[in-house]
Amino acid sequence: MSAQTNPGTVLDRILESRRAEVEHRKCVLPETALKYGAKAASPVRDFYSALSRDGLNIIAELKPASPSRGVIREPFDAPELAKSLSEAGAAALSVLTEGEYFHGSLKNLRDARKAMGLPVLRKDFIFDPWQVWEARANDADSFLLIVAVLSDSLLRDLITLGRKIGMEPLIEVHTAVELERALAASAKIIGVNNRDLKTMAVRIETSLELIEQIPENCVAVSESGIRNHQDLVKMREAGFDAFLIGEHLMKAADPGAALFELLGQPRVTREQFDAASAATDAKNGNWQN
Repeated sequence: MSAQTNPGTVLDRILESRRAEVEHRKCVLPETALKYGAKAASPVRDFYSALSRDGLNIIAELKPASPSRGVIREPFDAPELAKSLSEAGAAALSVLTEGEYFHGSLKNLRDARKAMGLPVLRKDFIFDPWQVWEARANDADSFLLIVAVLSDSLLRDLITLGRKIGMEPLIEVHTAVELERALAASAKIIGVNNRDLKTMAVRIETSLELIEQIPENCVAVSESGIRNHQDLVKMREAGFDAFLIGEHLMKAADPGAALFELLGQPRVTREQFDAASAATDAKNGNWQN
């Protein structure tokens, strides 16, 4: 089965741009070099386990911009954001690496991962094995695969390659048909994107319509459209294990405090959090020279 996209959509334009860029980069940086880089990369952090804990597991997304919103956060300090969101209780991070439409970069991914200890998902439009090797060579722990833009055979091949080098990918679906294709390809982490990639409209009901079809042995992730603690609780009670949240956090003056609030914790400023952390370290004798 081949994926089809409508000519002229935002998704089409992004894919056209990414394909041209990847072909150029493959000429400059051969896959053989990336394989050496992957061997030298930091050990993979367990993305699947991070999303399987009891409770509200948030994949906090570092997203500078989007086609629908334009620039979301400026200036954009990836290490500082990563550290703040990790301290506030994120289970994992997602980092946009597409440059033209989302203003992301692999540097942001590397810098964010170095700043804290959580697993990091490479969020991009991936359709070539070369990109999977590129993700691992840049220390990614997982990567996104969008069923809508991949054939069945390519989807299976990319999942298999990811597992071969230690990364369990997040497989994104938008419809029941795409979910069936993901499961047939042996997906273990299923993300239901509530945003229609063709129209950019968001319907949180999309998650609720598909959750019953996601097997218990899969990690179920609801993506986009979650705005408050009540939304999280509703989705958790429906059966979702994790939640990918980007714009809501990136638009906040203090993303860490906004994450605390989403998780149902008292709203804490960065200064209050740092003071509390210092007090805890002093009590436990965890001093750093």
